[in-house]
Amino acid sequence: MRRKDLSSGERNTIVQFLLQDSKNGKPKRGKIQEAIVKFGNSRRIVSRLWAATKKQQEIGEHIHSASMKIHRPHRKRVQIDLELISSLELSKRSTIRRLASGINCSKSTVGRWISKGLIKAHTSAIRPDLTVLNKLLRLRFILEAIEYDCILKVLQFKDMHNTVHIDEKWFYITKVNHRFYLTPGEAEPHRTCKSKKFIKKVMFMCAVCRPIFAEDGSVLFDGKIGIWPFTELVLAKRNNKNLEAGTLELKPIESITKQVTKHCFINKIIPAIKLKWPEFTSKVIFIQQDNARPHIKDDDPDFRRAASSDGFDIIIIHQPPNSPDTNINDLGFFRAIQSLQTESVCNNVEELVAAVEKSY
Repeated sequence: MRRKDLSSGERNTIVQFLLQDSKNGKPKRGKIQEAIVKFGNSRRIVSRLWAATKKQQEIGEHIHSASMKIHRPHRKRVQIDLELISSLELSKRSTIRRLASGINCSKSTVGRWISKGLIKAHTSAIRPDLTVLNKLLRLRFILEAIEYDCILKVLQFKDMHNTVHIDEKWFYITKVNHRFYLTPGEAEPHRTCKSKKFIKKVMFMCAVCRPIFAEDGSVLFDGKIGIWPFTELVLAKRNNKNLEAGTLELKPIESITKQVTKHCFINKIIPAIKLKWPEFTSKVIFIQQDNARPHIKDDDPDFRRAASSDGFDIIIIHQPPNSPDTNINDLGFFRAIQSLQTESVCNNVEELVAAVEKSY
């Protein structure tokens, strides 16, 4: 807390006390200490008052305490120079330390400016370099998701009840890093693997759409079409501790090609849609997928024959290239499945497939 300045009378009393018994402009030995004790002031204040008195005596002025006001020096705050900050290269403004060094001030000062909002922190993300065609495809994709309500006479987004989202994801038997909570003294689990690339994994194709609810909140259609692993049964080539040579073994398909995706569409996804699709909804169905290379297009003749039978008209649509994901699987559904799948301990591909299908 800052002490208030002495009044003129208080300063005069201290000066008069020091002038008593002073000789040749010097107070009696121990007089300053007596003034400190008597008037309850610091040595600095008393010494400054005596220095001001001595100066008046030297120039022959009349001693008066009105001009002896003690000015305590205060450190001036560093003023922010926004032009100097703006002139720095962005690479020299990536951290508080670099910015403080660039404008020659302390890190605490820069931190105080940030907390007061004088400087704002901004995280810059790399954005796709869109071509004119990319922008047009984005615009068309958005316009196709809008419809005109003739009753309300307003534009609104489609309900997407006839849109099926499909996507693929790798599921691993175990995580590279797994957190466990142990009791004091309990042995830590020992998990080994030659390399991260040796962890067994299976790719799954998932198909979901928007669920449909009744007016009372009951579920008419849960939107789950299915989830299918890309696996195959192969004959074991040699004996091992788990099986004998010639036994059928479930193996993951490592290379997902157009032919593999096409087989999944025709033999798994389309039959599942036809089987589970509600009777009271439109049979014109859109399958939305991203632009991955193994994905087939809507004009594939084998797909068109399967998609246009049994009164259905199933159409494949693609997300715009170089655009954020608008697929519900990537927006959180896969994460929910994976969090449930990792709760199970899997030792082989069969157990991993069972755990993922159970989580779905």
